[in-house]
Amino acid sequence: MRDRSQPLVPKWYSPAEVADLLGFGLSKVKMKIATGELRSVKDGKYRRILPEWVDEYIRDQVERQEAA
Repeated sequence: MRDRSQPLVPKWYSPAEVADLLGFGLSKVKMKIATGELRSVKDGKYRRILPEWVDEYIRDQVERQEAA
């Protein structure tokens, strides 16, 4: 049984939620998914992104900036 005093932590995000997290527009997130820059899985008719994949995307961006 879940302790109701603690909020639910999402297991995965929708592209719209990732856009909010990263400060991007939804179309930019969808483009990054389409190009493979941001990993996602298809769940029925929806795309879902694991939190660790968002972290991985951010880490990759930082590494690219530091290498330049």
